[in-house]
Amino acid sequence: MATASFRNCPEDFIVDEIVDFQPANEGEHLLLHIKKRDQNTKWVAGLLAELAGIDRRSVGFCGLKDRFAVTTQWFSLHLPVQEIEINQLAHADFQILTSARHNKKLRRGMHAGNRFSIVLRDFSIDPEILEHRLELIQKSGVPNYFTEQRFGWDANNLVKADELIGHGKLKGNRHGTGIYLSAARSWLFNLLLDRYLALGETNLKDTGPLWGRGRSTTEASFSEHEQQLLSDWSTWCHALEHAGLQQQRRAFFLQPQKFSYKGSAQGQFEFNFELPNGTYATAVLREIAELFRPEITRL
Repeated sequence: MATASFRNCPEDFIVDEIVDFQPANEGEHLLLHIKKRDQNTKWVAGLLAELAGIDRRSVGFCGLKDRFAVTTQWFSLHLPVQEIEINQLAHADFQILTSARHNKKLRRGMHAGNRFSIVLRDFSIDPEILEHRLELIQKSGVPNYFTEQRFGWDANNLVKADELIGHGKLKGNRHGTGIYLSAARSWLFNLLLDRYLALGETNLKDTGPLWGRGRSTTEASFSEHEQQLLSDWSTWCHALEHAGLQQQRRAFFLQPQKFSYKGSAQGQFEFNFELPNGTYATAVLREIAELFRPEITRL
């Protein structure tokens, strides 16, 4: 497979949050549509809380957006009795695009998805091969892996999850371990997806379990493989079952929507597409090229 560099600069990875609700224009929460560059979502949430003079827990958002990128997303601030001048919330680390009152706090997963505009550089490939590859992606989708963002730098979230499981302390968000619980759950799903693909299965409707309490509803044809694989991870499965989560299902394949691309310079291509929340652009990109990150000096 051809190689390509990505994320040469934040502008090479643009993410716009897609929501399927309209501001109520009334209520106890102030919605802010914010644009940020090379900033962490939680960092921005903390800044907003400080600037508004409210508790950090009173700031809500739908999802974490990549740091080394240019992103837009919505935040909510719980301000039930006070009006606040938008200028009071101004900060050099982000730009407020619009604001409106709303009657609900934004919570994780409330957005419909994300729109991506991503530039790959140093990408040399025969145009016909690229066209064929992209046709396959649009027709058959891509494996719906959780990618490296879920597992942290050098997969440290998995190392920490294993440590917490060993001490019986993987308890979820209220205990500050939710990120590690999610990493463990995602790792097991990826292992099952690997096995599914190794069997040559390609049914776009097939799903795998996000482990938790409850019986698996996996199709009989794959159920035996699932049980066999997870038997080697029984300690992790047990921990997830007792962490307060119900078992859920996740599609084995992901189909990007509104997919388009264009070559903008020698060896440079821009890809545009939309994905539902909880899925990853890098899962799509890895089917286009083998990606590598250039050495970047942060300013």
